Amino acid sequence: MGVFISQMQRTPELGNLTRVQEFVLLGLSTRPDVRDVLFAVFLALYLATLLENTLIVYLVCAHGELHKPMYFFLGHLSCLEMCYVSVTMPSLLAGLRGGPCHVPFAACMTQLFFFITLICTECTLLSSMAYDRYVAICHPLRYPLLMRPQVCLGLAVASWLGGLLVSVVKTSCIASLSYCGPNVLNHFFCDVSPLLNLSCTHVALTELVDFISAIIIFWGSLLAAGASYVAIGRAVLRMPSATARRKAFSTCASHLAVVGIFYSAALFIYARPSRIEATDLNKVLSVIYTVVTPMCNPVIYCLRNKEVQAALCRTLGWPRG
Repeated sequence: MGVFISQMQRTPELGNLTRVQEFVLLGLSTRPDVRDVLFAVFLALYLATLLENTLIVYLVCAHGELHKPMYFFLGHLSCLEMCYVSVTMPSLLAGLRGGPCHVPFAACMTQLFFFITLICTECTLLSSMAYDRYVAICHPLRYPLLMRPQVCLGLAVASWLGGLLVSVVKTSCIASLSYCGPNVLNHFFCDVSPLLNLSCTHVALTELVDFISAIIIFWGSLLAAGASYVAIGRAVLRMPSATARRKAFSTCASHLAVVGIFYSAALFIYARPSRIEATDLNKVLSVIYTVVTPMCNPVIYCLRNKEVQAALCRTLGWPRG
């Protein structure tokens, strides 16, 4: 890469003529013998994710008993998950179906913009949901005041606007870099580190912006969520009823599992002071937070909930057992 940059500095006119106009995504796997199987698996996961989250949004909107702060945030999370998975899944499926796919520069930057917006919004939204549970368990008498509709709306809007602002800054920095070739991304969607690895200009400022935003969004929201769950755990331990403690711990453990998996994979990829080389491990980790968590979140947060189950049974006309 250093030799290539030196050549570009000596021949700027050639660099202008050979500016990359499109990127080639190698996809999740380059092995033809497994691509068809993976295509069927991920298509099923994609459709299941859309179905689950669409169902949650419908139930929250259609049933008055679900018009509560917790379900308000869950409805936003489900909307986000549907958009989130629809940003990365089409290119993943296209790569599995037809092999490496060509993506125009503008389309790649557009995908990157929406991806950063949604992943940053999800981080802050998960911390808002953790705070909601903290208030409900640790301050139940003040819950109606602390989580009144104006507060819930403010937290949701702040999550979306925060993700949008971070995405505008990061995408602008990455799009302003020069890409002179090669143009092959060892990934199934346009992500930050693979793009930085292809740039033929100095990327120190962009890496710094990327790292600072990761610290603020990922670590900040993780610490807020972690503090909420620690306070919840302490409150649960003080409950006099063993049955209530088991129920609360069961719910919190499932929530923590989803949050832990999402943040662990995302932090490994993004919260580093410098770009990382594209590897198969990075692609597997990307699958975790772009495919697995959007599919698991509705089950963990909603479909195991008795109020949601009751609303679902009424919608489908099933008797409650």
